[in-house]
Amino acid sequence: MSAHQALPQLVLAAEELDKNKVTPGVLGFVVFAVLAVAVWLLMKSMNRHMGRVDFEEAPEPGTPSPAPKPGPGK
Repeated sequence: MSAHQALPQLVLAAEELDKNKVTPGVLGFVVFAVLAVAVWLLMKSMNRHMGRVDFEEAPEPGTPSPAPKPGPGK
């Protein structure tokens, strides 16, 4: 079907639509899907980076500190 044949059908379909009704359509779905994939990738990257963090919590004041670990040259 050529574009010249499809255009009148689209015009007729557009006239039948309710002008007060707004729908997101295919573009809205594509934008939502892209955002969902981007958030998923960001969460995956964040989990990978948080797994690499080496964090030791400071002891509470008033508790005896453990013996210091010997360095590599000792």
